This record gives sequence, structure tokens and C-alpha cells, in this order.
Amino acid sequence: MMKKLLLASTSTIYGSGYLEYLMPTLETFFNGVKNLLFVPYARPSGISYGAYTKIVSEAFKKIDINVVGIHTFSDKNKAVENADGIFVGGGNTFVLVNELYDQDLMEVLKNTIVKGTPYLGTSAGSNIAGLTMQTTNDMPIVYPPSYNTLGGIPLNINAHYLDSDPTSKHKGETRETRIKEFHIYNKIPVIGLREGSWLQVDGDEVVLKGDLAARWFVKDKEPIEIEINHLIVI
Repeated sequence: MMKKLLLASTSTIYGSGYLEYLMPTLETFFNGVKNLLFVPYARPSGISYGAYTKIVSEAFKKIDINVVGIHTFSDKNKAVENADGIFVGGGNTFVLVNELYDQDLMEVLKNTIVKGTPYLGTSAGSNIAGLTMQTTNDMPIVYPPSYNTLGGIPLNINAHYLDSDPTSKHKGETRETRIKEFHIYNKIPVIGLREGSWLQVDGDEVVLKGDLAARWFVKDKEPIEIEINHLIVI
């Protein structure tokens, strides 16, 4: 089976409900999935696993998919292996990665994705689909044992990518500057995903979808824009 991933910059765009803008795509993406395993470990705003799972469950009811939180299983590895589909939600990437290592779930997630189980990531859940989590915007509030992540795609993601605003009074580092700093020490390509866009992965094909172009960074090269429906060649 081929990898099947949908990696979105965000779960919620301005003026819409949770996952609302993605629902038509998710209905097709998760076609045939009745029970979705949700990984709430990134804990946005520090909410509980139960509260986070409830938000996700309410959203997926609209397309008749039942959501079960991984935290409710005694054997979490088996829950991943037996899942019809998997959703790893957004929040803090450091917290998410730390918990996945602590629960010994990183490897089983990786293997399950390779076998073709549909995987949805938003924000932190998308960040971990890359080779490492080192291009996250999140604060390092915990210290994971490794920055290595799922490697579902041969690149890194910078979710919530923001362009510099020449009219802003803020003169600190831009996202582009930060990613160029990453490339002083690392060779991994990076894609800056703007809000409302996502990567659709089928096997080895990675295609940009959504509303906005993405910013593409390769070490020792000037960044370029990648347009919607563009096949990303690594």
C-alpha cells in the first residue's frame, strides 16, 4: 500500500469553525473510515486530552466518522496498528513529540503510515510528518529525547508560515530568516505552509493543495513560491 497523508497548516481558518474549511476534502480523504484514532498529545492552550478529543469528535460527526482518543486505550501501540485512520492534532510540537517518545509510539506511527493507513495532521501534527520537528514555531517548553519525527515526507514543514510585512513596526526576525538560519546547520528542504493550504501525499507524490501558494526553501538557494496543485520534487 502507498502512504496517504493530508498535512494542513492549520485546523481553523479565520471566520470558520474547527476543520470546517477542510471537511469536503476530509470526507473524500477518509472515505471508508468509520473510526478515527485521534492523538491529542499536543494539547493546544494546555487543554485536557478529553476536552480536545470532544472538539474533534464534534467536527467529524458531520461526516459520520466516530473519533476515539488514543489516551483511552491501554495498549496504544495496538490502537495505532488497528486504526482505520489517524489524526494528530495541533498544539505544541515539543509537547507532542515528547509524549510520542515517552509512550513509545513514534516508530509504530511511522510504520503504520508507511503501510497506507490514512494520516491527517494539522499544525504540530503536520510538523511531525517531516524528517524532524526543528522548523516548528513553538516554544520548547519540554525537552523531547530526539527531534527526529515520522519522516513521512523527505522534507520539513513550517506550519502557519507568515510573510514579512514591510509596513510593520516589528523589525525582528521573519519566518524566512529563521528558516535560513536552520539551513546554516541542516540540509533538509523546508516548505512554509500558509494558512488554508495543505500537502496531499500519495505514495511518493507530494502536491500542494488549498488556497495559497507555499514558500520553498533549499539550502544555499534563494526561496521560491510553489503554486497550488504543484507536484513538489525533492
